[in-house]
Amino acid sequence: MAAHPTLYNSYTIPNTVLIQNFKLSKHPEGGYFAETDRQIEQIPSPFAGGAPRPLATSIYYLLTPDEPNGVFHMNKSATMHVLHQGRAEYTLITPGSPPKVEKKIMGPNIDAGEVLQLLVPTGVWKMSRLLLQDLNAVTADDARDRCGCLITEVVFPGFAWEDHSFLTKEVFEGLWDGAVPHEAQDLAKYVKAK
Repeated sequence: MAAHPTLYNSYTIPNTVLIQNFKLSKHPEGGYFAETDRQIEQIPSPFAGGAPRPLATSIYYLLTPDEPNGVFHMNKSATMHVLHQGRAEYTLITPGSPPKVEKKIMGPNIDAGEVLQLLVPTGVWKMSRLLLQDLNAVTADDARDRCGCLITEVVFPGFAWEDHSFLTKEVFEGLWDGAVPHEAQDLAKYVKAK
């Protein structure tokens, strides 16, 4: 199928409306978020040594031109990402020898291979960012308000901060035994500063 990039760039709800109406706050990972659900039922998490966790939790997560990227982090639980509007590139690093680096674009242009859902399993480092071509296409303030990416993240078993970690420079370099290949060196800028 032929790609039709201009047919799929609908961004119907401005960022200022999303932030105000959903009461989004700045996220420690970058971007904005609000928790939308935390199931009351608890289950033992197989990813956290059997510790009790909610069955699932969900959040809205928003990237904007003012908060265009997150930093690498890992959740012990699996996370399903569901697109509402916009586009973002997700970089996933699966530890191994060597680590596997994948890039996926969440966006509406399915003809071009963009995805509407993205499952990130346990044990995978992830980060998201707005695409440079989208950021470069907006100049006026009103256009900046209609550039971004809004998703829902569903974490199962539910999110707990003790099951979350940020990728450090030492761990990043250790993924490649200290010899980060040239093609992965650019990813270091998305490691959270201490």
